[in-house]
Amino acid sequence: MRFADPLANVLQMGLHEGMKVGDFGTGSGHYALAAANIVGGEGRVYAIDIHEDILTRLKRDAGERGLHNLETVRGDIEAVGGTMLQEHSLDAVILSNTLFQLEKHEAAFAEIKRVLRHGGKLLVVDWAGSYSGLGPKKEHVVSEHEAERMLIDVGFNKIKAFRGGAHHYSLLFAAP
Repeated sequence: MRFADPLANVLQMGLHEGMKVGDFGTGSGHYALAAANIVGGEGRVYAIDIHEDILTRLKRDAGERGLHNLETVRGDIEAVGGTMLQEHSLDAVILSNTLFQLEKHEAAFAEIKRVLRHGGKLLVVDWAGSYSGLGPKKEHVVSEHEAERMLIDVGFNKIKAFRGGAHHYSLLFAAP
């Protein structure tokens, strides 16, 4: 099994042409780029991160690939309203390799719920463990079961779980 395959993971969401997707904590932007290819010119992907330098690089990469449907947003995913996106404006949200970094899980989940349409999809891909310096420190890992419990507790409906890569789990939810 490969380290992680953003396209394979994103395909599990059932995205199609014209959808609007948010990649919360986009980082390198691999998931945002994969989603932008799927939703096409009529769709839109919002790659959200707090680090301006990451967003500048991602915007350049998207342009070089001819992906003009990817918009970078400097925002705080751990604050309600911090993404600056309109309420119920997204069909899907991706939260990849981000859950273990969050300090305010409940605030991030509230922001995701705020921007997702009823029944919109949430894909969570995160580290299944700590692998001797590859990935987060052991104390920062959010287990698959803990992630599932947290999201169900705030109202998300689990659709399925699947392997997100050699060291990752993936969970797919629907918004209430």
